Amino acid sequence: MKTNSYTKRNKRKLKGFTLLEMVIVLGIIGLIIGGAIGVMGKVGEGAAIQRVKGDFNSLGSVLKMYKINNGFYPSTAQGLKALVTRPGGTPAPKSWTALADKVPLDPWGQEYTYKFPGSKVATEFELVTKGKDGQLGTEDDMSSQD
Repeated sequence: MKTNSYTKRNKRKLKGFTLLEMVIVLGIIGLIIGGAIGVMGKVGEGAAIQRVKGDFNSLGSVLKMYKINNGFYPSTAQGLKALVTRPGGTPAPKSWTALADKVPLDPWGQEYTYKFPGSKVATEFELVTKGKDGQLGTEDDMSSQD
């Protein structure tokens, strides 16, 4: 008799989850995923800003190398393309070498704007990103001279 009642209790335990329990678990999983997606969106924007700062530093190093090789920075008209292909016009580089394979894009897929002289420090270059909206002169623009 003991084995029969023992077997019935074990069978009851092995039946599984009820529909209500499954709905509750799926609801909790949905809330967790929804919260994670919301947090990831905010983290993604912070990562984009950090990438812009990193690009400003690396492009700044390459532009300084260009100046060491040639005695001056590229003009605004020559732009960042002077790092990839030999620029025409003035000032003509004396000992030009390709310092980059391609001009990097900002995290939003736009080209960085290059200015020399810069708008705040006239003796230095300035790199500007148009930001998420893709338009110059708006609140989300970032400058290497800020």
